[in-house]
This record gives sequence, C-alpha cells and structure tokens, in this order.
Amino acid sequence: MRGAVDGLANPFPIGEQMPSVYAEDEMAQRFTQALDDLMAPMVSVLDCLPAYFDPAVAPVDFVAWLGTWLGAEVTGDEPEQTLRDMVAGAAALHRLRGTAAGVREAVRLAFGVEPEVIESGGAVWSARPLGPFPGDPSPHMTVRLRVPDPDTIDHGRLERVVTSVRPAHVPCQIEVRRAGRSR
Repeated sequence: MRGAVDGLANPFPIGEQMPSVYAEDEMAQRFTQALDDLMAPMVSVLDCLPAYFDPAVAPVDFVAWLGTWLGAEVTGDEPEQTLRDMVAGAAALHRLRGTAAGVREAVRLAFGVEPEVIESGGAVWSARPLGPFPGDPSPHMTVRLRVPDPDTIDHGRLERVVTSVRPAHVPCQIEVRRAGRSR
C-alpha cells in the first residue's frame, strides 16, 4: 500500500518557489509545508515511475495489476516470484501464442514445470508439387504435465492457461501425471 511516508521530503519545496512577499509570511510557509507533505509521495512515485513498470522491482499489488494490462493469466494467489515471472514473460509470450513453444512457456511460467506438448501439425517446403504433407490430417494437441504429486496442480487453472495460448482451432487434451510414469 502506497501513501504518506514519514520523513519523505518534497525535493521541490513550494515555499521556496513562492514570491518574496510570502517568503517571510509564517502562515504561508506553514501552509505550503503541508502541501509539500502531500506532494512528496506523488513526486517520489513519478521519479520512480520506470521501476513501477519493471515486474522484478515493482510493488507486488502493482505487478498483479500490470499483469491485467499484459493479458497474463494470473489469479492473484500465485507465489510472489511466480507472479513476477509470469508478468515479465507475458509480452514475449504473445509472440508465441498459438504455437507449441508458447504452450510450453505459458505452462512453465505458471507452474514451474516444463510440460510435454504433442501436436499433430508440421511444416515443410518442397520444390515438387503434390508432395506428402507432414503431420496428421486431423489437428490435435496433448499437453502432458509430469509432477511429483498431481493433486497439487489446480486443473482448472492449468486448463485456463493452456486455452489462453493454444491454437484456437485445435482440440486439446490436458493430462497431469505423476513424475516417473512413462505412460
């Protein structure tokens, strides 16, 4: 919570900027001193404004709000470092939206675990026409997350994260499995 800070001084005291006729007026100086106390936090915020837009150093409540600007899939109950990482990676994640790499990165940022993404698509170039197409003819995607305890994963949140970055036209299956199992 930001607000008045004891001992914070306005670096531009209003009383010193008043016309000379008010320089010796005790009432005017006390009045402007009160205004200086009100202005000091605002001047401090404006002086530190670039830090507010850096998720690594901004206040946590502001980082969550900044995440709404960037479309980060945050719920507000993430650990602080996870929240900061998700907001910091949100802009770069928009470039990867709709790709397997984007799904992997979004899940890694949100849950701290690298998922396995299996997709049907492919891309190829050929100088000869009518060559074979890569991948499967019907689109599908499977996102598999392997964790020590599957019960610790919020499945609804995982589904929201994957849905927000997966290709919109591709059906997706999400699996959470215990680490160490091969199938």
